[in-house]
Amino acid sequence: MGVRSRRDFLKTTGALAAAACVGTARLEAAPPHVPMGLQLYSVRQQLPVDFDGTLSKLHEIGYRAVEAAGYYDRTAPQFRAAMHKAGLRCVSTHHTLAQLETQLEQWIDYGKTLGLEYIVCSSSGNMHRDPEAKGPKTLDDWRWCAEQFNKVGEKIKAAGMTFGIHNHTPEFETLDGVVVYDELLRLTDPKFVVFEMDCGWVHASGHNPVDYLSKTPERFPLIHVKDMVVRPGSPIKMTALGQGDIDYAPIFKAATHLKYFFVEQERFDMEPFAELKVDADYIRKLNV
Repeated sequence: MGVRSRRDFLKTTGALAAAACVGTARLEAAPPHVPMGLQLYSVRQQLPVDFDGTLSKLHEIGYRAVEAAGYYDRTAPQFRAAMHKAGLRCVSTHHTLAQLETQLEQWIDYGKTLGLEYIVCSSSGNMHRDPEAKGPKTLDDWRWCAEQFNKVGEKIKAAGMTFGIHNHTPEFETLDGVVVYDELLRLTDPKFVVFEMDCGWVHASGHNPVDYLSKTPERFPLIHVKDMVVRPGSPIKMTALGQGDIDYAPIFKAATHLKYFFVEQERFDMEPFAELKVDADYIRKLNV
C-alpha cells in the first residue's frame, strides 16, 4: 500500500475500531509449511459492503492467514468470530507509528483478544524527532524512529506478541551516505523488533529483497508479496503476481525464517477476486 493511502486508511478505520486453518493439500501455499496469506487492504472496498461474504470468498480461493488493516467498526471478539467462521486466522495487523505512540495499550488489548501474533507498524509517516519540524525526514529523525520502535516492541513483547516494521520506499533512501533501512536494522533490538519486508517496495526502490533476506534472514519472519512493473521515467504499474518484474522463487528460498507472507494487491486490472486467485495460483505453482 502506498504511504499516504495506507496512513489515511488506517487512521480512519482505526478510529472506527476504537469504538467498537484447515485446507486440502491442493490449497497449501509454497513454501508448504507457510499458510497462504493476504493483506486485507487488498479487499478494503469489498469488506464494508459484505464483510462475511468477502472473507468466505478469500477462503474459497485458498487464503488461510490474513493481516488486518483496520477493523471495520467491529470489536475484537466480533472480528475474531468472523475470521473463525470463514476458516481464516488473523495473525497480524497494521497500525501507524502515530497510533502506536498514542493508543498502544488499546491496540495491545485488542490484539490479545483477537489472538494476534504480530503487531506491525505500517508507516512512521512524516514523524520527526522534533514534533514542530517540517519537511523530509533526516537521518536523525529515522534514528529517533528506531528508538520508538524499540520502546514499542518491548511493550508488545511483554504482552506476548511480536512487533514488526513494514517498509515503503523512503526506508531505502540514502541519507548522509547511509541507507535508512540498514540503519533501522542496526539500531533496532532483535529481541523486540522484527521486519516485515514489502518486497514490492524494496524492488521499486532499486534494491533486491534477496540481498537482505540472505544476510539476516532471522530478522524477517514476515514479507509482503506484490508484483509491479518499474521502468525509468514511467509510473509504477501494479499488477498480478507473475505479470510484473519480480520473481518470488528466489525470495522465498532466501526467507529461511519465514513464518507468514501476505499477498497484497493494491490495484486491480480485472475482477478483484479473480485477480486474487491469479495471485494464489502463482504462489501455489512456485517451486520452492
